[in-house]
Parts: sequence; structure tokens; C-alpha cells
Amino acid sequence: MTRRVPLPVLNNPMARAHAGGVNHETYEKKEKCGVFGVWGGKTNAYTTYTGLFAQQHRGQEAAGIAVSNGVHLDAYADMGLVADVFKQPTLDRLEPLATRGAIGHTRYSTAGGSIKCNAQPLLERYSGGQVAIAHNGNLVNADALKARFEAAGSLFHTTSDTEVVIHLLASPQQQSTPDPLASALRHLQGAFSLVLLFPDRIEAARDPWGWRPLVLGELAGGGLVVASETVALDVISARFIREVEPGEIVTLSARGIESRRFSPPSARLARCVFEHVYFANPASVVFGDNVQLARERMGERLAAEAPVQADYIMPMPDSGRSAAIGYARASCIHYREGIVPNRYVGRTFIKPTQDQRVSSVRLKLNVVRELVEGKRLVIVDDSIVRGTTTKLKVLQLREAGAKEIHLRISCPPIMHPCFFGVDFAKRSELVAASRTVEEIRKLLEVDSLAYLSLEGLLSCVRHDPKDYCTACYTGDYRIDVDHPVTDEAVGPQLRIFG
Repeated sequence: MTRRVPLPVLNNPMARAHAGGVNHETYEKKEKCGVFGVWGGKTNAYTTYTGLFAQQHRGQEAAGIAVSNGVHLDAYADMGLVADVFKQPTLDRLEPLATRGAIGHTRYSTAGGSIKCNAQPLLERYSGGQVAIAHNGNLVNADALKARFEAAGSLFHTTSDTEVVIHLLASPQQQSTPDPLASALRHLQGAFSLVLLFPDRIEAARDPWGWRPLVLGELAGGGLVVASETVALDVISARFIREVEPGEIVTLSARGIESRRFSPPSARLARCVFEHVYFANPASVVFGDNVQLARERMGERLAAEAPVQADYIMPMPDSGRSAAIGYARASCIHYREGIVPNRYVGRTFIKPTQDQRVSSVRLKLNVVRELVEGKRLVIVDDSIVRGTTTKLKVLQLREAGAKEIHLRISCPPIMHPCFFGVDFAKRSELVAASRTVEEIRKLLEVDSLAYLSLEGLLSCVRHDPKDYCTACYTGDYRIDVDHPVTDEAVGPQLRIFG
């Protein structure tokens, strides 16, 4: 069962933009990954499976688990949903090999990278032994680091940013330091929530900007846990301990939890506010805020900023539901679910022709004509990326006889791409990048359109507004994505050999 798992092709968004890896005709929005790890549990492989299942929303294309028996690592990964990849026989084979711990990964890839060999965790052997790695995020200086390694003779299996972390860790320069992992991480620029499995421990690390969530927990029967979201702790009855801090490495081992820093936290953190808007599970607590309650507050604020007379408030399933509840409560307009999702329809963006994609959208969302016909509707959704799917949904409502359609969006217009773990389309594909709100309204053929203001959005979460990344709305990136700082700015000069 031991095998080497290459990393995802074109996981770096800037590399994808150059290589044309994203099918923009079929794209809306995708999150990158979910990570999970457990050390010292009683059924580590099964616990990891459950933790990944709870985070399926963070990645639905591939899944993998790496396990440790205290001496040796094994791994298995494949394409598909967690439940499809890990059938009972596979878990039964993994469990005896997971006596000490396990880590897991659930992934969302782009077109061109959707193949079996790209699934994580990556399992590698180097001079320090074996290591398996699972990564959520994107590294903006990965291309520059990779070029330096290749110039020194290193071979890469993929164009993935995650593979750079393995090469850094294995480099003679890092291995000669007292803390090779900390030394390696100081060379990285961008978003990374990493979980690494060694035979005798798990190491979990979060970038100094704190872009992606990463939390610690403890199992009631013994065992320590790390996960992208607290919902994964809930399903295994683990007690939430705390977040992994920006710039921190946490070790889970037989000695318990140990902490050290590879970097001080950034003076200006970059918590991704889009986790609250769309990606995270409503049951999770992300960056200290319950996601469901934060989204309801967004809906309430949206109702205050953009009121309208209507018969019903309706969510666009499923991600608009929480904000729609808040909007209905604040506006005192009846909440009704008149758009019903079909749970058995797959993702629309993989359909090969436009006619098939349109048919799939219609199958995926069914309109309840008896609730819609002749009514003035406020439709609440979390965001609009390209607008193609939204326009099709509006058309369905019109065909069902809606008298008025007022579209309300619980975040500001998305005008810029993300380079830190959210797979937004390039700027030319974003509907709001070159259009006013009125122009978007006309394009979508709705009676009115309003977005939540940036100030309103940031008032719905608890931390200082300056400590959230809002680059997809403002273009204000914490790092110069076109000219990321060199590794000399974050650590000793990187020498590949010697």
C-alpha cells in the first residue's frame, strides 16, 4: 500500500493563468482543500475518514489519507468523494497501519489537473526519513523557488506549489539547521495551512498572515486533532482547544501539544472573509465567529442597506440560506423556500457542452411555481462570480411566473482574482470587474440588484477590519502577487546545496 503520491498539476493560480488551466466557460467558484489530522486516537484511519467527510464541502474531487504506525508511513488517495474513495475494505486495510496517527486531505482541482496522481496527502522519502503533507492555500513565490531548485538539478513531478515545501524541507541547507521545518517555512510567501505527518508526530503550521483556518482539538477518549474547520471536531466529539496561530507550528505527539514559532504574526493579518461569506460550513466557528450567525448578520445588514417591498424572501440554495434568514428577520417579510435543490445532480461545470450545462442547472434547482407565480421576490445569494449560472436561475424564476425579482448579494462585488486559496476566475471573467451594478442588473434581467457594502460585511465579523483579506473586492493584496518578496526578506538566503 506504500506509494508515492505526486502533487496537483497547476495548483498555483498564477501558473494556471499562464498555462490556461481553468475552464472559464464552466467555472463559478471553488475552494481549494480541507485538511485533517489525528494523533494518539483509538481508530485513527476511521477518525480521519470522518473528519474529511465533515469537510467534504471544501473539496469534492479527490481525497486521501496517510497513516503512521510509529515507524513507517503508508498512504492511499484517489479521485472522488470521500465516501467513494474510502470504502470499508480500504479503511480496514489502513486502520492497522494507523496505530499512532493519520492525516487526510480533500481536494478541489481545476480542469487539466483532475487526475488520480494529483491527490494528496503527498508521501515522500528524503534524507530525514518519510513525510506526508496536506496543504490548504496557495504560495505566490512557488514558481521562483521551483526555478532555483531546478537550476540546481532538482526534479519536480508537477507544477504544484505544495511540492516546493517538500523540496525546501529536504534541502541540505534546511536539514543542517536545528529546526528544518521552521527554516523551510520562512521561505514561503502566501497562504498555507499545512499538516505534515512524520512517523513519530504530526506538525501543523499556519502562515504568518492567517489566511486559511486551522484549529486544534482533543478527543474525549484520548488523542489530539487538527482540522481546517471546527465542524470536523464536532462530528468526532472532540473538544475545541484553540486555533493554530499565524506563524505557529504545533506538534502533536506522545508528549502532547507543543508549540513554537517560525515567524511572528504579520502586523496586518489576512483572514479570508470569504470563508464566512461562502466556503465554511455554517456549523463551524471560523476565526472566532460562528459562520451561520455571521451570515445571518450579513443578511440583516443587507436588509438595512438595501430594503425593498416584496411578498417573500427566498434564498438561492444552498449558500444564500443563512443570509436570507437574516434578511427576512430584519425586513419582517415572510421567508419561503421556493427554489429547491436536487441533491442527486452533480457539478454543472464538468458538463461538456453549453446545452448540457444549462440542462444540469435546471435539474439542480427546481422552482416551486405555486410559491413564485405572481409574487414579488427578494432572492438572496452569497455572491456572483461570472454571472452565467445566476442568469439561468433568474430565467427559471421568470418562467415560473415571478412578478418581480430583486436580487440581494451578501458580500460586495467580486472584482479581483484570489491568489491565496480561492479559485476565482481571472479578472476578465469576473462579471463585476468591468461593469457597474446597474449594468450587471440589466445583464441578469432582475428588477433590482444590491450588494452588501464592504463596511457592512466587515461589521458582521469580530476582528479589526484591517485583519481580514478583502482583496477579491478591493484589489488590496497583502503581498505583491506580481512581485512577491524574495526569500531573503523572510529568512537566510536560500542555498540549495552547501
